[in-house]
Amino acid sequence: MSVAIVTGAGRGIGRAIALRLLADGYRVLGCGRSARGDDFPAGADWVQASVADTAGAQQILAAAEALGRVSLLVNNAGVQVEKTTADSSDADWDLVIGANCRGVFNMCRAVLPGMEKTGGAIVNIGSISATAADPSMALYNASKAFVHGLTRSIAVDHGPKVRCNAIAPGWILTEMADDAFALANDPEAAKRDALARHPVGRMGAPEDIANMVSWLASDQAAYVSGASFTVDGGMTAASPLNPGSF
Repeated sequence: MSVAIVTGAGRGIGRAIALRLLADGYRVLGCGRSARGDDFPAGADWVQASVADTAGAQQILAAAEALGRVSLLVNNAGVQVEKTTADSSDADWDLVIGANCRGVFNMCRAVLPGMEKTGGAIVNIGSISATAADPSMALYNASKAFVHGLTRSIAVDHGPKVRCNAIAPGWILTEMADDAFALANDPEAAKRDALARHPVGRMGAPEDIANMVSWLASDQAAYVSGASFTVDGGMTAASPLNPGSF
């Protein structure tokens, strides 16, 4: 059975991805820095480890290989710190870059030797913040730009056996999104403003990203590699001059 690794799988987008891949027939191994949660899918396996550590990435890979052939890696683990460049500390750098950059790099480097022999796909969860900076999110914005750049390099360097693509979510209703809205002077007003900027009339659900992961991992996307797919309800397609006009 094909094994899929999903990092940061304990909640939100990661948990939705794990559920979708289970439905697609994968043997799913979720991982995170915390112990397995009670609501993590019963049919999936779990390992507690930090992707920011090289040893942690190898621990995750070993647990996955014990289940079968690793054919899919979904790099979803990530953190954010709400600070400008001037306000960010060394500890902030270590936290954000450790999880969002080093973690993605560690996991890709770990699975690539096996995938180059038997084939596989990597899907990295980036962000629209990689190309349009959110205020006071300097390290997060930069880390997601790294994710998209690494995605292209892996596609170029490790094809044709390995396909690598990225997804750039917009506003997805998760705990991380709630934390970002909480920074506003009026969080409820900020949510209303954000909603008004979505041509589809709603903000995203974790399942919207899981659906894109499912497609990118499938044979239907066999000719797709090195690409980044924006999944944001049309928000970044719209002019910022006329919010609320939809």
